[in-house]
Amino acid sequence: MFGNLDTKEFERALSSMQEQAKKFDDDSQNQLFIGKSGGGIVSASMNGKGDLIDLKIDSSLSGDLDSIQILVVGAVNDALIKVAEFKKKSAMNIVSGMSSFKFNG
Repeated sequence: MFGNLDTKEFERALSSMQEQAKKFDDDSQNQLFIGKSGGGIVSASMNGKGDLIDLKIDSSLSGDLDSIQILVVGAVNDALIKVAEFKKKSAMNIVSGMSSFKFNG
Protein backbone atom coordinates (compact mmCIF):
# COMPACT_ATOMS: atom_id res chain seq x y z
CA MET A 1 0.00 0.00 0.00
CA PHE A 2 2.81 2.46 0.85
CA GLY A 3 5.37 0.83 -1.45
CA ASN A 4 7.45 3.72 -2.78
CA LEU A 5 6.50 6.30 -0.20
CA ASP A 6 9.30 8.61 0.93
CA THR A 7 8.42 8.91 4.62
CA LYS A 8 10.67 11.93 5.23
CA GLU A 9 9.05 13.83 2.37
CA PHE A 10 5.61 12.75 3.59
CA GLU A 11 6.41 14.01 7.11
CA ARG A 12 7.57 17.35 5.70
CA ALA A 13 4.39 17.69 3.65
CA LEU A 14 2.24 16.74 6.63
CA SER A 15 4.04 19.27 8.83
CA SER A 16 3.55 21.94 6.19
CA MET A 17 -0.13 21.07 5.96
CA GLN A 18 -0.48 21.38 9.75
CA GLU A 19 1.21 24.80 9.66
CA GLN A 20 -1.12 25.93 6.88
CA ALA A 21 -4.14 24.70 8.85
CA LYS A 22 -3.02 26.65 11.93
CA LYS A 23 -2.41 29.77 9.84
CA PHE A 24 -5.87 29.37 8.27
CA ASP A 25 -7.41 29.03 11.73
CA ASP A 26 -5.65 32.18 12.94
CA ASP A 27 -6.44 34.15 9.77
CA SER A 28 -10.07 33.09 9.64
CA GLN A 29 -10.89 35.31 12.60
CA ASN A 30 -9.94 38.32 10.48
CA GLN A 31 -12.14 37.35 7.53
CA LEU A 32 -15.56 39.02 7.33
CA PHE A 33 -18.60 37.50 5.63
CA ILE A 34 -21.84 39.41 5.27
CA GLY A 35 -25.13 37.68 4.67
CA LYS A 36 -28.15 39.69 3.58
CA SER A 37 -31.87 39.18 3.28
CA GLY A 38 -34.84 41.28 2.27
CA GLY A 39 -32.80 43.06 -0.34
CA GLY A 40 -30.28 44.11 2.29
CA ILE A 41 -32.64 45.48 4.94
CA VAL A 42 -31.20 42.86 7.30
CA SER A 43 -27.52 41.91 7.29
CA ALA A 44 -25.51 39.55 9.45
CA SER A 45 -21.72 39.75 9.66
CA MET A 46 -19.63 36.74 10.68
CA ASN A 47 -15.95 36.01 10.93
CA GLY A 48 -14.39 32.99 9.25
CA LYS A 49 -14.95 30.88 12.34
CA GLY A 50 -18.70 31.41 12.06
CA ASP A 51 -19.01 33.79 15.00
CA LEU A 52 -21.78 36.36 14.59
CA ILE A 53 -20.06 39.75 14.82
CA ASP A 54 -22.80 42.19 13.85
CA LEU A 55 -26.48 42.24 13.00
CA LYS A 56 -28.12 45.20 11.28
CA ILE A 57 -31.86 45.63 10.93
CA ASP A 58 -33.26 48.54 8.94
CA SER A 59 -35.57 50.75 10.97
CA SER A 60 -38.33 50.29 8.37
CA LEU A 61 -39.00 46.90 9.99
CA SER A 62 -39.75 48.49 13.35
CA GLY A 63 -42.66 46.72 14.98
CA ASP A 64 -42.88 43.88 12.43
CA LEU A 65 -41.54 41.07 14.61
CA ASP A 66 -42.52 38.24 12.24
CA SER A 67 -40.66 39.82 9.31
CA ILE A 68 -37.64 40.61 11.50
CA GLN A 69 -37.38 36.99 12.65
CA ILE A 70 -37.66 35.60 9.12
CA LEU A 71 -35.15 38.07 7.68
CA VAL A 72 -32.64 37.59 10.51
CA VAL A 73 -32.68 33.83 9.98
CA GLY A 74 -32.20 34.36 6.24
CA ALA A 75 -29.30 36.77 6.71
CA VAL A 76 -27.56 34.53 9.25
CA ASN A 77 -27.98 31.48 6.99
CA ASP A 78 -26.60 33.45 4.03
CA ALA A 79 -23.52 34.41 6.07
CA LEU A 80 -23.08 30.81 7.28
CA ILE A 81 -23.12 29.57 3.67
CA LYS A 82 -20.37 32.04 2.80
CA VAL A 83 -18.30 30.93 5.80
CA ALA A 84 -18.75 27.26 4.84
CA GLU A 85 -17.66 27.96 1.24
CA PHE A 86 -14.59 29.81 2.55
CA LYS A 87 -13.68 26.90 4.83
CA LYS A 88 -14.18 24.33 2.07
CA LYS A 89 -12.04 26.29 -0.39
CA SER A 90 -9.31 26.79 2.22
CA ALA A 91 -9.32 23.10 3.18
CA MET A 92 -9.03 22.09 -0.47
CA ASN A 93 -6.01 24.37 -0.84
CA ILE A 94 -4.36 22.88 2.25
CA VAL A 95 -4.99 19.27 1.20
CA SER A 96 -3.95 19.84 -2.42
CA GLY A 97 -0.31 19.71 -1.30
CA MET A 98 -0.76 16.04 -0.42
CA SER A 99 -2.02 15.07 -3.87
CA SER A 100 1.49 14.26 -5.13
CA PHE A 101 1.73 11.25 -2.82
CA LYS A 102 0.73 7.87 -4.18
CA PHE A 103 -0.30 5.47 -1.47
CA ASN A 104 -0.76 2.41 -3.65
CA GLY A 105 2.53 0.73 -4.36
